[in-house]
Amino acid sequence: MKRNLLLLLAVLALASCTNATPAATPTPAPGAPDYEIVALPEVRLTGNVSLEETLLNRRSVRQYTDEALTLEEVAQLLWAAQGITAEWGGRTAPSAGALYPLEVYLVAGSVDNLAPGVYLYEPDEHELVKVRDEDVREELANAAIGQTPVRDGAIDIVISAVYERTMRKYGERGVMYVHMEAGHAAQNIYLQATALDLGTVTIGAFVDELVKEVLSMPEDEAPLYIIPVGRKA
Repeated sequence: MKRNLLLLLAVLALASCTNATPAATPTPAPGAPDYEIVALPEVRLTGNVSLEETLLNRRSVRQYTDEALTLEEVAQLLWAAQGITAEWGGRTAPSAGALYPLEVYLVAGSVDNLAPGVYLYEPDEHELVKVRDEDVREELANAAIGQTPVRDGAIDIVISAVYERTMRKYGERGVMYVHMEAGHAAQNIYLQATALDLGTVTIGAFVDELVKEVLSMPEDEAPLYIIPVGRKA
């Protein structure tokens, strides 16, 4: 009797596996461009400007020309923010517990060989995932209380955070750790922009919910920085 019961259970388990429903494919948000992937150029690991020079010359720049950025420059800036630098997944900016709560978005307006739109940077593959079509710099500037650098930069880099990734280990203290990490990433962008002779400025005055709407940001993310970048006027 016991043997027959075991055989019956085995048959049912096999049938369950055979007829299992395949995992559902993620459904893009309304208006999303079907997760278009853009491979980024390899980053340069050496440059012509010393760290000391970039620290000396780092300044906030709010006025830009209309000239486009290259995809190579954009790739370098995104890598500086959150790029992978170790086989185990370590990144360019330190993270409490190596939990990496930050997400980095690219709002592309004027970039050679890249269609305007909103992209999410994927550090593991060093690639972009398109989140939204069309140039939304004007919309993002409106969400940032009309600040013109957001509209006028060739691109805007937006840093957001999923606080839960850090708070599940560190509790309320994790909020501070997330903010520290965002500061590390933003300074990396500043220094990389300086090394590339580009202008940038960090912007923190914006309406969070409007920024999330413009970028089609998930509910569990919170925007922390908007960082326009362009060629200095």
